[in-house]
Parts: sequence; C-alpha cells; structure tokens
Amino acid sequence: MDEDTMTCSSCGRQAEGPDLAVARVSWTFGVERGRPVWTCAECSRRHARSIEAKLDAEWW
Repeated sequence: MDEDTMTCSSCGRQAEGPDLAVARVSWTFGVERGRPVWTCAECSRRHARSIEAKLDAEWW
C-alpha cells in the first residue's frame, strides 16, 4: 500500500495530499484475504449493515 495514497476498495475513490489526514480518521479499515483494505466514508455508510455483519465485500 502506498503511504501517500488511500484507495477505496469498493468504489476506487482515492485520498491523497491534504485529504489523506481526513480519510485516515473517517474511512473504514478492514482485512480481506490477508490484505489491508480501506472503504471510503460514503461506501461505508452505504454498506454499513453488510460491514457490521462481516459479509465478504462480494456480497455488497
């Protein structure tokens, strides 16, 4: 993972530069198949029930 860029695993949105600090505290972090993944705030809200139920991202 690039330390200067975060990419949403759901929609592909990227956070970098000044937006990176905000993304680090507002995006959801998870581990899928042994690799770290980030989900942006909008996708996290859209898929909150699936995330809380620990469903694989393939389901949402």
